[in-house]
Amino acid sequence: MAAIKPSVPKGTRDFSPAEMAKRNFIFDTIKAVFRKYGYLQIETPSMENLSTLTGKYGDEGDKLMFKILNSGDYLSKIDPQKLTTHNSQVITQDISEKALRYDLTVPFARYVVQHQNEITFPFKRFQVQPVWRADRPQKGRYREFFQCDADVVGSDSLLNEAEFILIYDEALSNLGLKDFTIKINNRKILSGIAETIGKSDNIIDLTVAIDKLDKIGLDGVIKELLERGFTPEDIEQLKPVILLEGSNATKLESLRTALAGSATGLKGCEEIESVFNYINHFNLQNATIELDITLARGLNYYTGAIFEVKTNEVAMGSIGGGGRYDDLTGMFGLKGLTGAGISFGADRIYDVMEELGLFPADANQSTQVLICCFDKDGELFALPLLQQLRDNDINTELYPAGAKIKKQLDYANNKNIPYTVVIGSDEMQSGVLTFKDMTSGIQEKLTAKEIIEKLTTGL
Repeated sequence: MAAIKPSVPKGTRDFSPAEMAKRNFIFDTIKAVFRKYGYLQIETPSMENLSTLTGKYGDEGDKLMFKILNSGDYLSKIDPQKLTTHNSQVITQDISEKALRYDLTVPFARYVVQHQNEITFPFKRFQVQPVWRADRPQKGRYREFFQCDADVVGSDSLLNEAEFILIYDEALSNLGLKDFTIKINNRKILSGIAETIGKSDNIIDLTVAIDKLDKIGLDGVIKELLERGFTPEDIEQLKPVILLEGSNATKLESLRTALAGSATGLKGCEEIESVFNYINHFNLQNATIELDITLARGLNYYTGAIFEVKTNEVAMGSIGGGGRYDDLTGMFGLKGLTGAGISFGADRIYDVMEELGLFPADANQSTQVLICCFDKDGELFALPLLQQLRDNDINTELYPAGAKIKKQLDYANNKNIPYTVVIGSDEMQSGVLTFKDMTSGIQEKLTAKEIIEKLTTGL
C-alpha cells in the first residue's frame, strides 16, 4: 500500500512551538486585561445541537456550518423515499443532530439561558476558543480559527461601552501597538438619519452604501444610493452627515442639528456623548477615539453602540469590533436581556505584531537553563541540581548523557535557551559549576546556590 502523504484539511493549519508561544503571548495579554475588568472565563463545547445554531446566522450561515454525522448506521432510519431525491439538504436533519460551533456568541446565549438560575447578573464573561466555518479558504480566511470575545449581559449601563474602549486601549497597548483608532457609532443615529429623509424602510440599503465610503469614495456611495432608489434630494440631505468633520464634539453638534426631528437619532447622540463623558474620566494610553457614522458593521444584530478597531501602523483590516444588542437571549426564550460585547481579531493582531517586530525576544523561550554533561556520572551528578532549579520555578532541561558538548550547546541555541550549565569532572569535584550566558558568551564559575540567586533575582 502506498504511503499516505501527510496533510491537513484545507483552511486549517498547524502551529509550531514558536508560533504557539507568540499566540499564547497575545491570548495571555488579552485575558489578563479581561480579568482586570471583572470578566470571567467560560468554555462551551466544540459542538452544539444543530437546533441551537440553525437559523441564527441567516441562510448563508446555515450553509457554512460544519455538520456532524450521527454515529452508528445513520442511514437505516431514513425514509427510502428521501434517499431517491439525491438532495443532501433533505436528509441532513435526519442524519445530523450536531454541528461544530460557528461563533462564540450563540453558544454564549444558550449558556446564559441554560444557566440563568446560577448566574449572577450582570454576567461578564470572556471566551477564547476555536470556531469553524465551511467557507472557501483564501489568504487570511480559514475554516478553523480562534475567536477572543468578551460580553456583558443583564446591564444597560453605558459604562460597559466605555470600559470596552478601555479594554481595547490597555490590551493593544500592552501588546506593543502605539497608534490605533477605536471607531464608535450608534445604530440609533443610523436609524435617525434614515428616518429624517423618510427612508426608514431602506436603512439597510443606506448603511451598506455609506459603510463603503473608505473603499469607493463619495461618488461611489452616491452612485450606489441612486441605484438603490434614493433620490438626488435625499442625497443632498445625506451629504453633510456622511462627510462629517471636526472633533467628536463638533460632529455630535452637527448630528444633533441634522437629527433634530428624530427622537431615535437624538437618543443615539445622547448615548455616544455619555460614553465619551465616561472616557473623559480615564487616561487612555495609545487609542484615538473617533465618532464615525459610516460605521455600520453587524447592523442586523446591533441595536446601540457599534465598535471597530483599526491599527494605523500597518495596512490591515479591522483588528477588533463589537457593539450593543438588546435581545441576545430572546432566540432561546429569555426575553429582554440586553448585552454588549467585543471581539479581538487575534490572527490579524498576530500579523500586525509580526510585521512591526513587537513580539518580545523571549516569547518563544520556554526553557531558561540547559544542563550539559560529558558522561553518565555527570548526568547523575546533575539530577539534584535539576530538581533544585525546578523547585525554584526555573524552567530547566537536562540533556541526556552521550552527545558531544557542541551538540548540546547547539540544542540550546536552536531553542533560544539563554543559559547553560556544563558539568565535567572538575565541576563534580569542586561543586563549582560552569555557568554560561548564551547571548553574551560570558562564562562564570558559580555554585548551585549562586546560580539560583542569579536567575531568581536577576543579579
